[in-house]
Amino acid sequence: MYRFSIEGDEWILRFSPQVYIDSDDKQTILFALLHIGVDLDKYSHGSAFIIFTKKIGAIVFDVDRIPSLILTVSNIIPEDKWYSRDFPSMKPLS
Repeated sequence: MYRFSIEGDEWILRFSPQVYIDSDDKQTILFALLHIGVDLDKYSHGSAFIIFTKKIGAIVFDVDRIPSLILTVSNIIPEDKWYSRDFPSMKPLS
């Protein structure tokens, strides 16, 4: 579990028990979230979003705002498991 702050909001990043990743990948995920920054405020309680990275793959986040601002990594999907059907705009972030 990680705690981080963006624009005065205190967030908690946690990982679902079904997701196993090493500490370097966890840090990569945290830096990706810091890159999103204030845009995290746009996600309401109960919503989800995905970040694509070349190193890890698609990272699925669940958003909880009650009782705290919590992001849960609920799944990680490696790039070799993606299905893309003629979506040229869907490209992983570096």
